[in-house]
Amino acid sequence: MRTATLHRATAETDVRLTLHLDGGEARIHTGLGYFDHMLMQLARHGGFGLIVEAKGDLPVDSHHLVEDVGLCLGDALKEALGDRAGLARFAHAYVPLDEALARVVVDLSGRPWCEFHADLPPIILGDGFQVEMVREFFVALAMRGGLAIHADLLRGVNNHHKVEALFKALARALRQATRIEGGGIPSTKGTLSA
Repeated sequence: MRTATLHRATAETDVRLTLHLDGGEARIHTGLGYFDHMLMQLARHGGFGLIVEAKGDLPVDSHHLVEDVGLCLGDALKEALGDRAGLARFAHAYVPLDEALARVVVDLSGRPWCEFHADLPPIILGDGFQVEMVREFFVALAMRGGLAIHADLLRGVNNHHKVEALFKALARALRQATRIEGGGIPSTKGTLSA
């Protein structure tokens, strides 16, 4: 079973997360409706089972909660991938949402890196989701999950569309990269780790 269940508790947040790479239930509640919507996109278009129950210091802002969910999801991804044997490893996805177009390329190399290039204004979407937290979520996921992410927003006008296209492209790229293609480690080094 390619699955992981984690609990991360700090003075700022409390995150419980279960990830099933090969599908399952998706149930998400973070206290931020827009963020829940984006995580649901990740689960649905990634083909993942994802359960997230998270609380955070939202009266401060959305930073701690969004980043900590990204850290927890990265930890869960790393655990669920195991030794990464047989993985497709590399993948990319282009996703349009009306006028917006996003591209995300991933490498499940074990080496964390995030290149994030998107013209996103510092605004709030929905009930308190700070748009600049999209980058922080992608970085947290890459750093803790041990993967390289290159995310580019190629065009867009509507900020909801731009952010959603990025999350959907991430989901589709992860879906392809995490699929099992063979039996060995997809690296000439014989290992996929930092």
